[in-house]
Amino acid sequence: MRKPITLLLFIVPAAVGAVLLTVMTSARPQQDDFAEQRLLMVRQQIEQRGVSDPLVLAAMKKVERHLFVPENIRSYAYIDRPLPIGRGQTISQPFIVALMTELAEIKPGSSILEVGTGSGYQAAILAEIGAEVCSIEIDCTLAESARSNLQAAGYGNVISKCGDGYDGWPERAPFDAIIVTAAPPKIPHPLKKQLKVGGILVIPVGEEGGIQILKTITRTGSGFTERNVEYVAFVPMTGKVRR
Repeated sequence: MRKPITLLLFIVPAAVGAVLLTVMTSARPQQDDFAEQRLLMVRQQIEQRGVSDPLVLAAMKKVERHLFVPENIRSYAYIDRPLPIGRGQTISQPFIVALMTELAEIKPGSSILEVGTGSGYQAAILAEIGAEVCSIEIDCTLAESARSNLQAAGYGNVISKCGDGYDGWPERAPFDAIIVTAAPPKIPHPLKKQLKVGGILVIPVGEEGGIQILKTITRTGSGFTERNVEYVAFVPMTGKVRR
């Protein structure tokens, strides 16, 4: 014989109930929908395609990608595609951001150079992992916008400047890793020279509209080793590399 179920009822005066409802409503996170989309993005677009570094996955789950795209397309922030950010540039698709971060073997305290700040999203992922990030953007309007995006998202410690990334940032070299987010027709030699021994350069190489290959270049004690990862499509790197 089943035991009777005892129901405990708490009577809350109407006025108090109204106050509680107001507090609970105001305390509810404003970005619940985005948080859920972010988790799905990581699970379906990134983990299922082979990215497994727990630091990368945790950062991708936490950094709010919608804060790094224009407001009029924020509803598309977590789909598996690059998005326009103005000035003829794009924010890379989430999988590519995660893949490049994993290939660079980022750890807390790593010294990282990013070439091509764009909207600031890749820099935010690196900073969330705990890396010391220096980022260069050739378009000064984008550089300023990215700085605002990073500060708004809580990553004001990223060091950034407007300049030609072909030359890297020799004053802050050497780096544990360098990530390039635009495709040059050839690998800039100054970037290779600014790697520490054991450091990794992650870079797409090739012409826009043609074949581009994502590569890793690792500096060894006697030179460099190069590996082709996969075919990609990036906006072209501009500036001195085109001369």
